[in-house]
Amino acid sequence: MSATATASQVAHNYHELPVLEVSQAFNSNPDRGLTSAEVSKRIEEFGSNELTAKPGKPGWLRFLLQFNQALLYILLIAGIIKALLGSWTNAAVIWAVTLINAIIGFVQESKAEEAIAALAKAVSTEATVIRNGQKSRISSQEIVPGDVVLLTSGDKVPADLRLVNTRNLQVDESALTGESLPVEKSTTPVDSDTPLAERVNMAYAGSFVTFGQGSGIVVATGSSTEMGRISQSLEKGSSLSTPLTRKFDKFSQTLLYIILGLAAMTFAVGLGQGRSWAEMFEAAVALAVSAIPEGLPAVVTVTMAIGVNRMARRHAIIRKLPAVETLGGATVICSDKTGTLTENQMTVQAIYAGGQDFSVSGTGYNPDGEILFEQQPVDVETGNFPSLKACLMAGLLCTDSHLEQKDGTWVVVGDPTEGALIAVANKAGLNQSQLTQLNKRIDGIPFESQFQYMATLHDTRQTGNGARTLYVKGSVEAITSRTQQMLNADGQPVPINCELIEQQVEAMAQQGLRVLALAKKPVADKQNSVKHEDIETGLIFLGLQGMIDPPRPEAIAAVRACQSAGIQVKMITGDHITTAKAIADRMGLEKDGRVQAFEGKQLTQMDDGELKQIVEQGVVFARVAPEQKLRLVEALQSQGEIVAMTGDGVNDAPALKQADIGIAMGGAGTDVAREAADMLLTDDNFASIEAAVEEGRTVYQNLQKAIAFILPVNGGESMTILISALFARELPILSLQVLWLNMVNSVTMTVPLAFEPKFQRVMKQKPRNPKERLLSGTLLQRIAIVSVFNWILIFGMFEWARQTTGNINLARTMAIQALIAGRIVYLLSISHLGNAIFRKIRGKSAKIGDSRAIIIGILSTVVLQVIFSQWNVMNNLFATAPLNLNQWLICLIPALPMIPLAVFVNRIDPVE
Repeated sequence: MSATATASQVAHNYHELPVLEVSQAFNSNPDRGLTSAEVSKRIEEFGSNELTAKPGKPGWLRFLLQFNQALLYILLIAGIIKALLGSWTNAAVIWAVTLINAIIGFVQESKAEEAIAALAKAVSTEATVIRNGQKSRISSQEIVPGDVVLLTSGDKVPADLRLVNTRNLQVDESALTGESLPVEKSTTPVDSDTPLAERVNMAYAGSFVTFGQGSGIVVATGSSTEMGRISQSLEKGSSLSTPLTRKFDKFSQTLLYIILGLAAMTFAVGLGQGRSWAEMFEAAVALAVSAIPEGLPAVVTVTMAIGVNRMARRHAIIRKLPAVETLGGATVICSDKTGTLTENQMTVQAIYAGGQDFSVSGTGYNPDGEILFEQQPVDVETGNFPSLKACLMAGLLCTDSHLEQKDGTWVVVGDPTEGALIAVANKAGLNQSQLTQLNKRIDGIPFESQFQYMATLHDTRQTGNGARTLYVKGSVEAITSRTQQMLNADGQPVPINCELIEQQVEAMAQQGLRVLALAKKPVADKQNSVKHEDIETGLIFLGLQGMIDPPRPEAIAAVRACQSAGIQVKMITGDHITTAKAIADRMGLEKDGRVQAFEGKQLTQMDDGELKQIVEQGVVFARVAPEQKLRLVEALQSQGEIVAMTGDGVNDAPALKQADIGIAMGGAGTDVAREAADMLLTDDNFASIEAAVEEGRTVYQNLQKAIAFILPVNGGESMTILISALFARELPILSLQVLWLNMVNSVTMTVPLAFEPKFQRVMKQKPRNPKERLLSGTLLQRIAIVSVFNWILIFGMFEWARQTTGNINLARTMAIQALIAGRIVYLLSISHLGNAIFRKIRGKSAKIGDSRAIIIGILSTVVLQVIFSQWNVMNNLFATAPLNLNQWLICLIPALPMIPLAVFVNRIDPVE
């Protein structure tokens, strides 16, 4: 098998081959490495060890594509026609609206293009290799297939390696596999169908060495690595639009057809009446401008931007504006276990020592907490629980790690498991620093997967435990097989009861706890070293400590809140199925009263049809590969679900990009995950997702209010212009006045709706149907009724004022001011402030929240309208006329019927 043939096979099953066959396949010597000449050949053949991203669209093209929207087409054409007719002011305003929308879209889209660049950065490092029989330090980009790479604690693995030598080697693969604990490595071949997370003889690019040493032969570089395959799937991931953008697209197309049809009819009818081409072009453009809600895109953007700020205050950073609304409509949240649902800190929760069961309170590495016996706190210093104290001391002394505080938070420097043992000893009042000084370590044996234990030799004369004591911790099997005695409740050695210990182990395992056994052995006073032979027999069993990465209490509450809101929560993790299922049980993750779990191996054997069937019922998906995460998201989406997906590792990036909203960890997450995501959690906490969902639903509620407010104005304006044009009457409002109403007035009155507080039942409602139209049947009824009222108001006031004053500019001004008065009443009717006031008038309890924005919006509108009619500059620009006090009061009268009308439409289409 040639190097060329093998290396081109993108990391095929090297884990099942013996080391000798792998070295022969790559024509590489594990002791001497490659020669310089061979390296040069392979660089030419395979290229640099870096990820290559496909070239993206040029910036100018991405900017032009922002104009590829139906409503913007109408506005652009309307602007051109206005310019050709000499109305440059109108044209400039219309073009400015389209340009602003394009700029906003371009800036947001540019963020997404950084994902592949982040992947390239993730594998850029240095590595130690053997070439020509010599060690050398080189850039990871220079590594080629067949190179022999040396690994030591703290190194980032530079390429995919088949390990040839290991010495206590442990690798953190969480970013690639989702496994929360470092993986112990060996060189033993494994079965060809072994999942990625269990290939103990492989080390993959982008993972980190946490302990020990090793070496391996490079079997894949650059885009051929497992990380490279994820990069390619990230590029290939389909770019889905959001529910909101899909609805706006459909709405825009429908509105486009309606506007074009009405404009064409108006133009044709006018020509048939003998009116000029120029006059009818003006009427058709005025109709188009009045029908298009020019202020709506700006209001939507502002509403979502305000939602972004609100979410940021609740630890959720939005990278892409439409994600605000999408999250509010989420029907499924797929979350990794580690750190998001859990504390991401191993915690001892159960101890068995001296034949007694103890429970432990508190979470993480924080020393706050107690050890409880029969629900009562224990004090190991009183001497009442000598076996417990001995068990805790063993865990505290037999370790290479320690805890320290960083920014007010306790963290482990070293292995998470050892951190848990230290933390539980701290809860009992034992101090690691003091005990290590009193029981100085003389020698030790580091943990080795071959033996499944760690041992340390201590001088224990100062603590009364004899001159020399061996402390050992490890797997239950490794300890009990070397043990003949155990301590009873009084701390005295008695014959070991292996059956009782196994029962305790099984009870802990059913809770999802990882169980460690601890033991000690008194040795000769003059013994200064420890060997494996010293541990083969004579150990005294001290006890068991069961630990887990516990659920966050606030995450449990957040899961319940999501479930009450009709949102499914699913766990998709790289951890073992037993642990994942135990966490799910504790968190209340269930479907139809049970926790149904599936493993990655099972998913591999399912076709897409079978996967669609089980993905709805399954709650836990454990030991899943990156491609399977992507398949799960796609399967849920094919069922009509709106999927939010959390992740922090490189392996999560494709699924994050495919999901309707990808949520990455801002603290523990990788650059790749952050760049592929739509939202970042600054506190890496599931509770922040629930808070963001709440804010997202509030944003959608406020968007619905904005639509319900803006569209009836456009409807009333359009009806006024259409009917006037068809019956050859003077227009009650001119096109430039329409632009004032649609851009200045509408935005001033609608933006305050974006600040509306959430209503109390927002998280008690089921998720809205993703297939629900942007304009529901009840909303259309509301729009139609209010539009007719606005048409009557405009037309009636215009005709009355023209006939009584004979001044057409004054008549148009009074018609506009009457319309604004009606709009103020209508705005109050759909706002939280207006509804609260109405409920109080009816004698019901109502809390008036922060309504400053609505009040400011109304006052600003009044000021602007006074300027609009009373300032001579505005009179000349917009063809308006000043009003006297009586005329102002007359303009208020037609708005009064809006009060009962608003009550009526709120019953048809409730806004809260």
